[in-house]
Amino acid sequence: MTAPTRRRSIAAPVGIAAAAIGGAVLLRVRDPRTSTYLPCPFHALTGLWCPGCGATRAIGDLTRGDLAAAASSNVVAVVLAVGAVMVWTLWLRARWTGRTPALPRIDRPARIALIATLIVFTVVRNTPWGTAIAPT
Repeated sequence: MTAPTRRRSIAAPVGIAAAAIGGAVLLRVRDPRTSTYLPCPFHALTGLWCPGCGATRAIGDLTRGDLAAAASSNVVAVVLAVGAVMVWTLWLRARWTGRTPALPRIDRPARIALIATLIVFTVVRNTPWGTAIAPT
């Protein structure tokens, strides 16, 4: 693969990385624990924690290298962030080598399991015994 072709083939993964790095820099500079970001509309209306509540704080904590604080804000967001980095790495590698990306496929049973996990996570974090996984 020639350099111009390789450059074009990795443009999309590099663009995604640039956007992610830009967002991480914003969260690093403007800490979501002390700054005002848009509040969760679900939490504002119901007072309940949705599956995404605490995700901004969790990613902000990851930019500071504080894995424990990130997991205490939203453990699902931390797991999804790690998974996203892994998938992005596979995508970039495939584009760099000129191969078709062998990205993971999520079949129907896996989608159902993921949705069920998110529902259980949401219900538990809104109960008295689930305060350990509620956003801090």
